Amino acid sequence: MKIALIGIGKIAQDQHVPAIAGSPDWDLAATVSRAGSVDGVPAYTDIDTMLAENPDIEVVSLCLPPVPRFAYAKALLLSGRHVMLEKPPGATLAEVHALTTLAQQQNRVLFATWHSRMAQGVAQAKAFLADKIVTKGHIAWKEDVRRWHPGQDWVFAPGGMGVFDPGINALSILTEILPAPVHVQDATLEVPENCQTPIAAQLTFTDGITADFDWRQEGPQSWDIWVETAHHRVELHEGGSKIIIDGVALTDRAVGVSLLGEYPALYSRMAELVHSGTRDVDLSPMIHVADAMTLGKRVSLPAFHL
Repeated sequence: MKIALIGIGKIAQDQHVPAIAGSPDWDLAATVSRAGSVDGVPAYTDIDTMLAENPDIEVVSLCLPPVPRFAYAKALLLSGRHVMLEKPPGATLAEVHALTTLAQQQNRVLFATWHSRMAQGVAQAKAFLADKIVTKGHIAWKEDVRRWHPGQDWVFAPGGMGVFDPGINALSILTEILPAPVHVQDATLEVPENCQTPIAAQLTFTDGITADFDWRQEGPQSWDIWVETAHHRVELHEGGSKIIIDGVALTDRAVGVSLLGEYPALYSRMAELVHSGTRDVDLSPMIHVADAMTLGKRVSLPAFHL
């Protein structure tokens, strides 16, 4: 199937383009970007021209920042295209609900992707915890914003989500593996004086779950989650790609977890949705972020510059 990619920035170049190129399901037929392009692929700078000149492109993947994404997604759905959304699916919950309703009205596929759910240990953790009661758990998700978002000031602007831009990846895993939902009870948000969104956050959930997000981590990056029940401990490391249950490291081959990378798995899932004509929009990770922003106590920090 022909697919177009809108927003040719770092994440598109690092993840989306290679995933599409390596997929038997997709042919990258066009890109839309103010600056970026992909060798050998027709490049456009505005969406209307791309759509008008490519009526045979039925699927579009949006890799834009969250704030401008709604207008593009709405235009695409109204033009009869199926739409795939990079995480987070939008700047607000209301606009994603609106897109979901529009996709239903247009009978088009809408896929709100959560790439970290495709990490190789997540399905095994979910299966193991399915019939158990969680008593406590913790997320430690700490990385270097200067490494992953160099010069991208939008992450600290309204709608940019700050440290929740990576933190929502951890929340997407948490909401996938827990056998029962939890909700935020308390939050502390550390906000530099020149930013509108937090650079660090600490969250307390029900069922003994806590989280520590930090975008100032230098050196090795930390993407770890552990969950305990009365008799068991499940650990996910390296963003969910490694799993340890009761102290025993489980290999991919031993537990039968898919060897697909996260983004190739997303595009495989999108192909399934298009073929079946179904939608996949789960907003539970985004709800936690919205609740943290609502409940969070703001702590002011000195200015931070990318």
